Amino acid sequence: MSEKFSATLRIGDLNDFIAPSQACIVGQLKPNPTKPIINDFEKRAKAGPPAATEPVKISLKDCLACSGCITSAETVMLEKQSLDEFLSSINKGKTVIVSISPQSRASLAAHFGLAPLQAFKKLTTFFKSLGVKAVFDTSCSRDLALIEACNEFVVRYKQRQSGDDDGSKTSLPIISSACPGWICYAEKTLGSYILPYISSVKSPQQTIGAVLKRYLCQKMSLRPDEVYHVTVMPCYDKKLEAAREDFVFEMEYPDEDNIHGDLGVAEVDSVLTSGEVLELIQLKSVDFSSLDESPLDKMLTNITDDGYLYGVNGGSGGYAETIFRHAAKALFDRDIEGPIEFRMIRNSDFREVILEVEGKNVLKFALCYGFRNLQNVVRKIKTGKCDYDYLEIMACPSGCLNGGGQIKPKPGQSAKDLIQQLESVYMENVLVADPFQNPVAKGLYDEWLEKPGSEKAKKYLHTLYHPVVKSITSQLHNW
Repeated sequence: MSEKFSATLRIGDLNDFIAPSQACIVGQLKPNPTKPIINDFEKRAKAGPPAATEPVKISLKDCLACSGCITSAETVMLEKQSLDEFLSSINKGKTVIVSISPQSRASLAAHFGLAPLQAFKKLTTFFKSLGVKAVFDTSCSRDLALIEACNEFVVRYKQRQSGDDDGSKTSLPIISSACPGWICYAEKTLGSYILPYISSVKSPQQTIGAVLKRYLCQKMSLRPDEVYHVTVMPCYDKKLEAAREDFVFEMEYPDEDNIHGDLGVAEVDSVLTSGEVLELIQLKSVDFSSLDESPLDKMLTNITDDGYLYGVNGGSGGYAETIFRHAAKALFDRDIEGPIEFRMIRNSDFREVILEVEGKNVLKFALCYGFRNLQNVVRKIKTGKCDYDYLEIMACPSGCLNGGGQIKPKPGQSAKDLIQQLESVYMENVLVADPFQNPVAKGLYDEWLEKPGSEKAKKYLHTLYHPVVKSITSQLHNW
């Protein structure tokens, strides 16, 4: 299984960051205000090794704001993203709601030798036994994100064809935005030349957060700050994503005297990884395999009336496949039946698919996983030599199923064998379904969002990206 980002990641020496995580050293030394900083190398060398210092706690926002490195989330003291905080919120009587990703569901199912539906129902039993109010499925919010992403692609493709792209020539390629590791890297390292290409659609995690806090709370007669929303994800960087200021909104209380004032509310309050959920199960001494299977909460879950889970193909969200299929029909009236076969280019983590119409290539999409492949694509975009229309980019080799927060291989099991097992379990007895036919998504558009790409949809389901300017403070660790 892949680890997360090493302490310093430069585009020139990337190697898929498969290495033991290292502690972030930015901000770990407490400066002595009475002692001037010495800039002369010889003086520092003569001074000998520095005395041991007490590490300084850094917050998630500090980590996101730092442009000196991409830090392993394991090394950040995640005070508000922990099991203790999760259990504390339940004990405080908050309305706790958990949203589980299909990748985490697959990880737990594979670990316990269960089918995804069994694992999901047992997880529902487990979480509700702790005091959780409801357990939802981010496959549902992923369908909503995919609908928005399909609409976004068709609009930008037409803009390029008509030349109506303000002369910026950045309509295409569109780059997927669901991977927070990639987004963090792009904002800190690649800057303004790559950010305009990235899809503005929120990830499934933040989409379900927006739906829950900005819409369902009102329907359930709950204030958003009364709900503690936890997601279960395959990736530590999802913790960083949840902490972004872009995903915190100001809530105005309707009382006349406004005694509460405005309050910043996060769409997602906390993220637990698949491995942390396993740790919680073990902490509670629960025989997970023997747990009863509870009915699923259908409000935000992809479950049919017959009791089957459904969703799209693709262990990393199926973005390229879903958008390719939709664009072929919407733009060229071509129906693509069955799974789409992506042709391997350099390796299994770099594959492409092309739609040809009347002897001309009209759509060219690619899957690009892992930083070794990613940097090659980025270089082509920068030099204007990228001929792809859409890129599904994920930081982890093998994609989200291989996220750093997934449950590790069992003794004697190789990482490769575990990935193959996860790929097999992921869609076991899960129906492949068109996101546009999702009744939950349809209901949200009818009652709240109006239509794909509407002003309301852009307000609640889309976001912005920001180049991170390298500060002097963040450079001090190289001194």
